[in-house]
Amino acid sequence: MPGIHIKRASAADAERVGELFDLYRQFYQQPTDRAGAIDYLRLRLQRGDSVVLMAMVGEGELAGFCQLYPTFCSVDMAPISILYDLYVGSGYRRQGVAGALLAAAEDQARAQGAVRMELATATDNTSAQRLYEASGWERDRQFLHYSKLLGSG
Repeated sequence: MPGIHIKRASAADAERVGELFDLYRQFYQQPTDRAGAIDYLRLRLQRGDSVVLMAMVGEGELAGFCQLYPTFCSVDMAPISILYDLYVGSGYRRQGVAGALLAAAEDQARAQGAVRMELATATDNTSAQRLYEASGWERDRQFLHYSKLLGSG
């Protein structure tokens, strides 16, 4: 899609991105919580916990976003970046928005000194898997990843 513009979000953009973030969470079977989504993003952005990139088209219409969490790899003894969220609004899919966000996320991670990026997606999200593999991402065949719910804290 020609005319895709990627911008780094600030805390002032939390409400705008929060609407898409709420839809993203619903994709992963979470109940809608627009206010909670906005508050979560605003806090991450105010604290500098994450980087949110916004994809805009046309006259500044928000088409998608991604969220990166900077962290570290003890084995590599280097910074890495986790691409945790990537979502494109239904009217903008298959138009290059996700690819533009991926490329911008890689640029952002490199600029922050990351030596590697990681991401996870649902096992049945085959369209995302195709995009990631076409963009040079490789499926991890060396490690199994586990998670454990700890309850609210």
